[in-house]
Amino acid sequence: MPSLADTLKFYLQKFTRLRQGGTKYGPAPHKPIFLLSLLELFEKDELQENKIYITPELVGTFKENFTLLVTTGHNPDFYLPFYHLASEGFWHVKTLPGKELNSAIKSFTVLNGLVEYAYLTDDLYLLLLAPETRGVLKNALLQRYFPASSHQYQQSKRARGYLQDLENYILNEPAANYTSIQQIAPDEEQVFVRGGLFKKLVPQVYNFTCCITGMRLISNHGFSMVDACHIVPFSRTNDDRVTNGMALCPNLHRAFDRGLITVDQQLKVLVSTAIAEDEANAYALRKLDGKRLSLPFGAIHYPAQENLAWHRERVFKG
Repeated sequence: MPSLADTLKFYLQKFTRLRQGGTKYGPAPHKPIFLLSLLELFEKDELQENKIYITPELVGTFKENFTLLVTTGHNPDFYLPFYHLASEGFWHVKTLPGKELNSAIKSFTVLNGLVEYAYLTDDLYLLLLAPETRGVLKNALLQRYFPASSHQYQQSKRARGYLQDLENYILNEPAANYTSIQQIAPDEEQVFVRGGLFKKLVPQVYNFTCCITGMRLISNHGFSMVDACHIVPFSRTNDDRVTNGMALCPNLHRAFDRGLITVDQQLKVLVSTAIAEDEANAYALRKLDGKRLSLPFGAIHYPAQENLAWHRERVFKG
């Protein structure tokens, strides 16, 4: 069995001899950026097993690192390294049942619809769990592929970055000029990251509690039974700030989306008269009529009145 030193030496050679491919801007930087992003998630203890899912955190970290390190005209396309890294021999992709990867993958949406998760060879996974060997591999990547920008990258990592900017924007924080966030027509990868953060942050500001029923349930496995519900659909406005959201349990999320309930100017529930139900039932919608929302701490997170007005006028079946 190879020693730890031999295994590390083997992967140092692998990491510094990546097949990058050529473009008019020079060798593609996507694989080393992806590996650096993966190392960062290990550093943050966000990978608990050798199953690497396509998550908002991984995609957002990749895009942040691309911005910090790449000075050429390459596009920061996440799907490229996730797919092409399999040619290096230490990265393996498990597809969803009945799906298979092929060279026709040309977009993030296609990739995300095929992949269940990826995994590393066992010996590399063990190297990445250890801070010392992880640090050696990280430094090797930076010095081999990004010697001119690595110092600035490491300084920037100590300050606010893309993901922090994005979280602050979604939380409707007023402090910053979010220069790293495209406010108009975000691409499909950014939509994925923003949507994932919206789903995480809206329940968080509502203390994982349905703002109408008061139901609060979090399982031992980390799952919450409260949804992040858009007031105005994201597809209409590209607005995924918490002021365009509410935390609702799944049945009320569906009722809100279908216009069976809405919220008035006093932040009280309105129930449509165009429904038939057993009003004696403990879960009847009619029992919620006139109930005031349980709001997050801080008015900055309250549902925006203009969004609620849009829902009353365009969706509610009064």
